[in-house]
Amino acid sequence: MRKVLGFGTYDVASHPRVEVLLEGLRRTPGNKVLELDEPLGLSTADRVAILKQPWRLPVLAGRLASRWSRLAAGSRRYRGSRRPDALLVGYMGHFDVLLARLLYPRTTIILDHLIFASGTARDRGEGGAKARLLSVLDRLATHSADVVVLDTVEHAAKLDDSIADRGVIVPVGAPASWYAAGQSAAAARTDDDGVRDAGRPLTIVFFGLFTPLQGTPYIAQALRRLADQDVPVRALLIGSGQDRAECEQILAGSPAAQVVEWRDWVDSADLPRVVAEHDVCLGIVGTTDKALDVVPNKVYQGLAAGCAVVTSDTAPQRRLLGDGAVFVPPGDPRALADALAHLATDPAALQGARERAAAAAASFVPEQAVAPLVAALERSRIQEASR
Repeated sequence: MRKVLGFGTYDVASHPRVEVLLEGLRRTPGNKVLELDEPLGLSTADRVAILKQPWRLPVLAGRLASRWSRLAAGSRRYRGSRRPDALLVGYMGHFDVLLARLLYPRTTIILDHLIFASGTARDRGEGGAKARLLSVLDRLATHSADVVVLDTVEHAAKLDDSIADRGVIVPVGAPASWYAAGQSAAAARTDDDGVRDAGRPLTIVFFGLFTPLQGTPYIAQALRRLADQDVPVRALLIGSGQDRAECEQILAGSPAAQVVEWRDWVDSADLPRVVAEHDVCLGIVGTTDKALDVVPNKVYQGLAAGCAVVTSDTAPQRRLLGDGAVFVPPGDPRALADALAHLATDPAALQGARERAAAAAASFVPEQAVAPLVAALERSRIQEASR
């Protein structure tokens, strides 16, 4: 039995990627998964802001010191016969992996390196000395791990050549709660054949931090175009962040203002149900370098929730999703509006998109998503046994 310890300051409510990895390992025979977790109490946006704004580092340092003291004390429970075979350091674990290595110098350390801090900073308009400093942090974190989990080929290519063989590509996937919400929503649909009534507006949902990666101004422009053309749609936009004010300005004073609802956020426990109640879940349509390298959480979650997913036509998304999503060119609000108008006016097209999404979603349940990681751990075990 392989003992895996989830370790760090992650928060599964805020970082579903960590939940998928832990769920998947638990569901895979031969693994026993425990957790030693002291959530930092900072959102992803807070962590990125600290990485970009050095004067806020004392906030991070103070919280890390408090959480790390608890982690160090808690690690005493996992010694001797209870010593883990592997530690999984959760998403945004750039600092946590250093503590993990210090506490368990001879244990296999897995770092879920979903984002490169330097790439995220550049995506949000930072560069120069800050980006270089964050590149050093990325390098230090990835070199401290024995296995570096990444989500796409494009991200894996960013590893230093000296540790490229440590990279394992694991799709982000979606937690089981999203699949359950999708199944409940499907069961609740009133039409016997599951086809949407052509007289009902197409319901669209987007949720996120309104970052350049997501391309939300293009989404707002597409929604305005749909409303101006009197296409029957209703949209729910969830979240706040860097580009939300621009989106509000784009929609203000147009018919779109009457068909778009805003929510600052939805509790993570309720979000799967809210998304599953919609026909379409929007992914990303940004044009930044990072936007072209990722398949975001919301795409996997939308698939699991039973929605048709509309997202940008990029190499990693096309490669991983196949025909499971409706693809549009990045940064093209006209093409996005046309794709949504087609789904709004052709119930059969919407039903087909949903069916293809459901077929794709089956490949990303937690136990399927973590299969490459399980294989890497097994190879590591065999190599150690042969020494």
